[in-house]
Amino acid sequence: MTAALPIGVFEADENGRLLEANDAFRRIALGNAPLVRGTAPWAHASPADRTECEHQWLAHRRDGTPFSVDVRLSGPAGETVWVRISTTPAVEGGRVTGHVGTAVDVTPAVSTSSLSEQLVALLDVAGDAVVVFDRAGAPTFANDGARSLIGVDPAHPGAPGTAARSYMQAVRDQMPRHMLEPRSTGTDGDPRWHGEITFRSPDGLARMLSVTVQVVRDADGTVSHWATIARDVTEERQERAELDRLATHDALTGLPNRVLFLRRTAEALERSVTTGSNVAVLFIDIDKLKHVNDTIGHAVGDQLILTVARRLAAATRPSDTVARISGDEFVVLCEGVLDDHVALDISERIRQSITGPLMLGGVEVESGASVGIAMATDDLLDGRSPADAAVSLLHSADTAMYLAKQRGRGRSEIYSEKMRAAARERAGLAAELEQALAGGQFETVYQPVEMAHSGRTVALEVFLRWNHPVRGQLQPASFLDLADESGLIAPIGDWVLDTACGHLRGWIDSGGIGRDVSLHVNVSRRQLADVTFVERTLAVLERRGVDATRVVMETGESTLLDQNPAVLRTVNALRRAGIRIAVDDFGSGSSSLAALRTFPASILKIDGSLVRDVGSPGSGDDPMVRSIIQLAHSLDLSVCAEWVTTEDQLERLRLLGCDMVQGNRIGSAATRDETTARINRRRSGDGAGV
Repeated sequence: MTAALPIGVFEADENGRLLEANDAFRRIALGNAPLVRGTAPWAHASPADRTECEHQWLAHRRDGTPFSVDVRLSGPAGETVWVRISTTPAVEGGRVTGHVGTAVDVTPAVSTSSLSEQLVALLDVAGDAVVVFDRAGAPTFANDGARSLIGVDPAHPGAPGTAARSYMQAVRDQMPRHMLEPRSTGTDGDPRWHGEITFRSPDGLARMLSVTVQVVRDADGTVSHWATIARDVTEERQERAELDRLATHDALTGLPNRVLFLRRTAEALERSVTTGSNVAVLFIDIDKLKHVNDTIGHAVGDQLILTVARRLAAATRPSDTVARISGDEFVVLCEGVLDDHVALDISERIRQSITGPLMLGGVEVESGASVGIAMATDDLLDGRSPADAAVSLLHSADTAMYLAKQRGRGRSEIYSEKMRAAARERAGLAAELEQALAGGQFETVYQPVEMAHSGRTVALEVFLRWNHPVRGQLQPASFLDLADESGLIAPIGDWVLDTACGHLRGWIDSGGIGRDVSLHVNVSRRQLADVTFVERTLAVLERRGVDATRVVMETGESTLLDQNPAVLRTVNALRRAGIRIAVDDFGSGSSSLAALRTFPASILKIDGSLVRDVGSPGSGDDPMVRSIIQLAHSLDLSVCAEWVTTEDQLERLRLLGCDMVQGNRIGSAATRDETTARINRRRSGDGAGV
């Protein structure tokens, strides 16, 4: 009868040695090998397992209790087979006379248990907390990670305490309601839920836990138990929050940056459509911050920025947004502003709060600001998204701020319809400028430069004119800054140089001018900062057959103060090629004598605003012009005076030692044909000059 049983059955003596066994035992425990009486039931296990089984057998034999052990055997294909061998003592007359035992293949169960232990161990290493709750919410299993993260003892998960139940309650509070309700058999639905909860860990700190819950149901749809895995994501969320803050806030002041300011402005504009409240943006530029950085140091400049930031925060309402969007530029977003007058009052209060002397690091710094104000209008919002309208509103405030600076700094200006019209006109002109070069609308004119004492023409300065098809002829002041902002200054400048060099070559070849006459060409800082400018310039000179020593590049005195390394590299490269450098309009701005001493210039051109009254009775400009001329000569620079319009000016400049003169008294700017006619008249001997 035992031969037909699906499990192995054996008999053993009082020492646990085999006496009889059925075929199933031979198949399961002996691998179909013959039964050898007197051997142990685990005789086919590995030596290490046999030794461990003997130790366990002796321990149980003494107290006469049933015995069970799992042993590993090698299967027919070399695979591992787990066999559970169990024995029960046979007692007669109070004495153990033998044992009856069974052998069962438990490989699937042991493998599953081993895999579960490995997975739990892996989760322990990862620090995740695994807790299983029964349908009543009592914990039935917990791994080591649950001890530190939740406060559940893995050895006694169901022990009385509040940690596990508080954790389960926090999970249940966040789970969707439908996952907690019973379901009928066969009802579809995802048995998993993933979310985040806040839970106070055993160390007393509130932590953010990322939780995954698996709801296991019985066949009738009722909840059998919940399996949860929790991971501590507190640091990850803090790091993400810090990265988000850094991406939207200024590093020095901690104020919102341009990105966050535009986002909040767009939100305010969107609200204003519903609420009808007015929105204003104030654009604040700190006067002379660059001067502080250059003369006192960036450390004091940073203290100035921090002080201004604190004062702006104190001078605005709690609902206002104060942001820093660049080095010396702050902006304020105000909602609920009644009208332009209220906005101007707010601006003046803000400006006054940051105006005056400040003591920073033991140094007294004079602080001031220029403020531009822009109010949101229906035209601004019409047909635009809130994000686009926010950018436009900020740009309008910026435009008003620049007008405040142009009108003397330390004041507030409101963006008006006149400014808006001028901005539209400027935008239209910028669009037309892109077509002007291709359409052949540009023209060059030339003005002679003479030696002050001899009257000999030594140079021709080329100027650009735009023959606009509708507006007529436009001067450079009305469009060159647009060209510089858009980057069109590079191709336009190349065209001017190429055209002027072609004309110069023609006048030289015709014998109209001598080989000592130079060509003066104006260049901007943007052109000089271009790494390809030198290469393009030399290519034009070679193509036109003009020697580099006959070319003078004129740049404004603001280039001196810029101290841009790229500009200095370009200027030095031009000098090495033989091209001379002239500092144009000197004395019209904030000049730096130290920069003039180190800048590789050959000619200094005095701005016409200083020359205008030279020679007039009671003029106060003579000492200044005399000082500039003496300074230039001490630095081995030639001096050229601009805007010379009268004979008295010319005579006085000669007495002051000026080297060259230029202006309508010498010769007005003329077209190519007019300049050619001048040259021909001079050649004919009428004395008119170039």
